[in-house]
Amino acid sequence: MKKFTYEARDQATNKVVKSTIQADSETAAARLLIKQGFVPLNVKEQIGDGSFMSRINGRIGTKDKVVFTRQLATLIGAGLPLSQSLHTVKDQTQNKQLQAVVEDISVSVEGGRSLSDSFAKHPKVFNEVFLSLIAAGELSGTLDESLQRIANQQEKDAAVAGRIRGAMMYPMIVLFVIGGVMAFMLFTVVPQVEKLYDDLGKPLPVLTDIMVKMANFLAGFWWLVAIVLGIGIFFLVQFMKTENGIKFKDTFKLKVPLFGKMFSKLYMARFARTAQTLLSTGVSMLDTLKVTSHAINNTLLEAAIVRAADKVQGGKALSTALEPEELIEPLVSQMIRIGEQSGKIDEMMGKVAQVYEDELDEQIRTISTAIEPILMVVLAVVAGGMVGAILFPIYSLVNGISV
Repeated sequence: MKKFTYEARDQATNKVVKSTIQADSETAAARLLIKQGFVPLNVKEQIGDGSFMSRINGRIGTKDKVVFTRQLATLIGAGLPLSQSLHTVKDQTQNKQLQAVVEDISVSVEGGRSLSDSFAKHPKVFNEVFLSLIAAGELSGTLDESLQRIANQQEKDAAVAGRIRGAMMYPMIVLFVIGGVMAFMLFTVVPQVEKLYDDLGKPLPVLTDIMVKMANFLAGFWWLVAIVLGIGIFFLVQFMKTENGIKFKDTFKLKVPLFGKMFSKLYMARFARTAQTLLSTGVSMLDTLKVTSHAINNTLLEAAIVRAADKVQGGKALSTALEPEELIEPLVSQMIRIGEQSGKIDEMMGKVAQVYEDELDEQIRTISTAIEPILMVVLAVVAGGMVGAILFPIYSLVNGISV
């Protein structure tokens, strides 16, 4: 028996109900719901037990999708029928969730639907770039080549994003260490200093007194701090899901000191690499711009590309349409103009992507080198300030006793 999550309308109350049900198939689950007095709206097989750990273990990562795509491309290129290729890849896939997705795609293809339509049933797994390339490959009869391009695109995009995450990981670790040092001082050393002063009947110095009061407040009202932080994080997460929140986040990424230019180069590389992949597969320019605007994953740049697409639809060249957009780096429109003149826009897009990927690598190395001493100074100032606030009063006490 399989477990299905469903959304159905209760015929008695006319309310929409969401829950789970066990059945042999999706059709059987729908029939059971109808017998129970529900009108099925959405029935979907649940992978795993629905727990947090199950979702983590069953997550479909980029590596899983790349391996799946390459295997499918190899089998199709070798002349195997599409249905047989899907079944073979499913048997070789280790990820249980991806197995279920491929099984559903296989059933859909055997039912007469196109491969692109079958993939489109799983938008959380396969993005617009993936679907556009599959559709173009089906139309042109070069499905295996399209799949190989998809795998290359995914690998390059994941590699660039991984390098940025790596560059930002070091500052996060140092900030975590700074927080740990402060917590250790406040909750272990500061109370001892307070006890020493109380035993000697001496008033605490101002800075030490502030630290003692902070430690006492956190020790006594940690639950209040946790609640406030939890509420703050909850509302921040909810705000980031709104239109204004997304716009604020995307603007911050492009304007934040030190990292702003890095994100800009990332987006330019992603735009050019995605456009190259789509154009080389035969996707039209307007469809390419539509897909790449979403693939960039930044609303400000998405709006800029959409504006350029409108101008292209009106008869302008892409290089001319991109030129007035401040967020688009000048090199992009210049290289595209060369591509338009030579009739090789896809090749020029590839060169643009390579330029920005190389610049991004260099900037990541520069930032990593520059940020290390800055963070060390911050760590030294914070830790040194706390140690000084604790040790100097003790030295004063010792000197007072000696006199």
